[in-house]
Amino acid sequence: MMNKADHIIANREFGFKNFNIFTDKQFSMTHRFQDQKHRLSYFQNQVDVVCPGCGQKATAKADHEKKEVRLYCLHCGYSKITGTAIEVVGIRAHLKMAAHEYFEAKLWYTAPFKNEVFIAYSREHLDYLESYISATLREHKDRTHFTLLEKLPRFYHEAKNRDALLKVIAKLKNKK
Repeated sequence: MMNKADHIIANREFGFKNFNIFTDKQFSMTHRFQDQKHRLSYFQNQVDVVCPGCGQKATAKADHEKKEVRLYCLHCGYSKITGTAIEVVGIRAHLKMAAHEYFEAKLWYTAPFKNEVFIAYSREHLDYLESYISATLREHKDRTHFTLLEKLPRFYHEAKNRDALLKVIAKLKNKK
């Protein structure tokens, strides 16, 4: 049986970052999250939505270089393409916003949580949020005040909501 000093040395030698809590009876695993400094816009170009045709999961995908957005469903074949140009008060511009907003489509990964709404744009976004929420150790280096995590509503950050939010995420992952 390793003692605490041996455990710490082994962690340093072999680079084990997730096994850093020692107890007399067993080693516990700590989930560590290191902020990747993603902005919300990182997840906005490909968004999972509710298909307006069949109600199944569809995808809205923005290509800002081509200045077009496409919504398509692999279940029913629904397909719609639109441009990124928006006209407001007589001024026409190409805006970069979440792909689903061009079609006013509902997000696929959304669920009520207490008096709030939990949302994720895609499975990748959902996995990122799950990794953050499940972490007992959250590392934020060189904060910029513009990252996705810094802009999340307070309920995403609170440890008291961790278990309930992870249940919501698990339910959304199994949504069909």
